[in-house]
Amino acid sequence: MIPYGRQDITQEDIDAVIEVLRSDFLTQGPKAPQFEAALARYCDATHAVAVNSATSALHIACLALGLGKGDWLWTTPVTFVASSNCALYCGAKVEFVDIDPRTYNLDPVALERKLIAAEAAGTLPKVVVPVHLCGEPCDMQAIHALSLRFGFKIIEDASHAVGGSYQGRKIGACQYSDITVFSFHPVKIITTAEGGLAMTNDADLAERMELFRSHGITRDPALMTHEADGGWYYQQIELGYNYRMTEIQAALGVSQMKRLDTFVARRHQIADRYDRLLASLPVTTPVRGQDGYSGLHLYVIRLNLDQINPTHAQVFERLRAAGIGVNLHYIPVHTQPYYQAMGFKVGDYPEAEAYYSEAISLPMFPNLDDALQDEVIAALTQALQ
Repeated sequence: MIPYGRQDITQEDIDAVIEVLRSDFLTQGPKAPQFEAALARYCDATHAVAVNSATSALHIACLALGLGKGDWLWTTPVTFVASSNCALYCGAKVEFVDIDPRTYNLDPVALERKLIAAEAAGTLPKVVVPVHLCGEPCDMQAIHALSLRFGFKIIEDASHAVGGSYQGRKIGACQYSDITVFSFHPVKIITTAEGGLAMTNDADLAERMELFRSHGITRDPALMTHEADGGWYYQQIELGYNYRMTEIQAALGVSQMKRLDTFVARRHQIADRYDRLLASLPVTTPVRGQDGYSGLHLYVIRLNLDQINPTHAQVFERLRAAGIGVNLHYIPVHTQPYYQAMGFKVGDYPEAEAYYSEAISLPMFPNLDDALQDEVIAALTQALQ
């Protein structure tokens, strides 16, 4: 089976992990700060807070921005459930904004229309979470302009986008957001096995996220309510969580960072070849905007169902039967039973639902060579007949 995504692990990565296993620290040592510093330099951001998953990063980002009971978080329905669940963890409410049918990202036009209505109703969001789906940057300049007009904060969910750029700056620079979140799950662009990171240029937000990732505990005298009782002393000043990244994860991340640009460049080569080889098939290939450089975590096609006989599900199953490990990213969140119990229903976000009815993620990973890619194309060609 050719998977839709796969990590790339070298001997250097393995040696980096073994070095940690032989060291004095398996957690809370020097490697996590080293990984944070490396990504902050790479993205040209001031602060990086490494955690055990992107879900944890989204959670502490919401907490740091003060999201809580009675507040609203808005995001796209075409994303993994973590992008909206992070609001529910905080006791806040969730709303969705439909997607742009070209980019599959949150549509700024739909966002503006919805914000105008929410302003009149007194239900403006406190936080908006644009998701760089597949690694393709959202129209962050437009979304940021709306944040200044309507007063919301922005968390970029860049789980798919490390290594990408927007308007000449690396995603993670936070020029149009308060916080940017990355994922390092094994199928992502670089991996720490599991892991995530929150990037910000705001020192206060970074300090709060650092507290929330480690039980709300501090040893900083400046944050304590009174002078320390002794060298052993710490205080819990927030209700935090155990979201720390281990040294093993961080060491793998530091090693993987050395190949980040190579990984993304190779993904672009694969995508360019897909674009050429799929041009004559009844499918729509993904858009790559001129304002950005996609991380290309995923390569998603949409089936032109009016031009083929098999159904969406039949094409998917034929590809799986042929040994092509395709997937679908994502089932719109508002159609999940948990969210439908809140009142969301099919028909609420028609562009997201149209996308879902046609989308298939083809294999995309740096070691996908031409021969394997040819197998994918041949199987897809056959499946469409």
